[in-house]
Amino acid sequence: MPTVSPDYNGKNQCVLYVSTAIIAASLFALSFSFISQLTLHQHTTVTEAYAQPNVETVKYRNLTIDLGNGLKTNAQLTIPTVGEGPFPGVIIFPGAGAGSVLPPTSPYSHMADYLSERGFAVLRYDKRGVGPSFTISDSNAWGNLTFNNLKQDAEKALSVLLQQPEVNATKKATLIGHSEGTNIPPRVAVDNPDKVRNIVLMAPVAEKWTDIIYYQEVAHPLLYAEKLLDKGHTGQISVEEASKDPIFQTMVGGNLTQLLLGQTNVTDNLNGTLSEQNNNTNDDLISIEGVLKPALVREYENETSPNATLLSAKCVAIFGCPSYGKSFSALPSVIGMIGNVSSSTSILILVGENDSQTPLQQALLLQQRLTEVNHPDHLFIVYPDLGHSFAPSNQWIDSHGQMEEYVFQDMFEWLTSPARDLS
Repeated sequence: MPTVSPDYNGKNQCVLYVSTAIIAASLFALSFSFISQLTLHQHTTVTEAYAQPNVETVKYRNLTIDLGNGLKTNAQLTIPTVGEGPFPGVIIFPGAGAGSVLPPTSPYSHMADYLSERGFAVLRYDKRGVGPSFTISDSNAWGNLTFNNLKQDAEKALSVLLQQPEVNATKKATLIGHSEGTNIPPRVAVDNPDKVRNIVLMAPVAEKWTDIIYYQEVAHPLLYAEKLLDKGHTGQISVEEASKDPIFQTMVGGNLTQLLLGQTNVTDNLNGTLSEQNNNTNDDLISIEGVLKPALVREYENETSPNATLLSAKCVAIFGCPSYGKSFSALPSVIGMIGNVSSSTSILILVGENDSQTPLQQALLLQQRLTEVNHPDHLFIVYPDLGHSFAPSNQWIDSHGQMEEYVFQDMFEWLTSPARDLS
């Protein structure tokens, strides 16, 4: 498979493409081809209507998907107005949380518009129990949501997509997952090879969910503390200084002091003042290994191993409830099953080099596994300076901006290349 890089219509961006041929026996022996200023999209033809501001290029149809057992969810099909249908179908599976994918401001709406303007019918739907503007419309559905529910809902949504008159069901569908949503496409593809032609994994998860959460909630904050907050390399940080660092505060849940006060062995009295550390005359300093790490681990364990009380309590937390975490904790890794994806299903892996949530190594693990099983059609692209949301970000925290359009462009070019045969 050749390695190439687009010029993004003159944009001076560098993109790292890794072909299936460059994975060595060891993950850390990977070699890369870093090429820029070439072109991936020489075959692209975009109707002039796309450039005309007053020409409608996309239309929308709102749908309601019946999930079974009286549950329904809102969905929207984005349909091209230029070109002759039926069109190849795409379905998008978003990342974690109760954010609706339907508003125009959603990055997934922008992705759908981009693809539909270029000839794809794209379905987006909200997770069960999700309402508009980060609200919960059904607390029972959301509070008891599990991964099996997500996969079942995905398969129903896929069937709905292929039933739409604007969709060419004979070409099968493309499944796009982002972040936590990348757990879904490989599993749906394995169980429905007659319905899935391509899967696209953006900021993918490879290892078990518990490993990812440990990285996010323990390993990553500890590394930040060691590299940036422990200026004297003493193994200690100042609580006052750390509490004024917005990046670190975000990493630890928004309130470092509250995190530390959850540990009884670091409180001095009922007023919650931090105790003096051993061999330390400064009450403001805490040990990274002895105090900060145990506090972070405790929060990680509460999330990944919820007790019976938490599991039975009503929950409307927008980033997921205990039953959700319990089901993901039991879920086998994607790396353990992606080798079962049919050789007739093409796979595109996209990741930002500065992804602080599902780091680059996750994508490398998937690429390595696909190479080991000799999957014949997969491509891996790394975007320098982009984060988890595919917006410019530093290495420590995601900026949560809109996805860069050149990422959509690469996706489109891959989908419409002769090897995909979706036209």
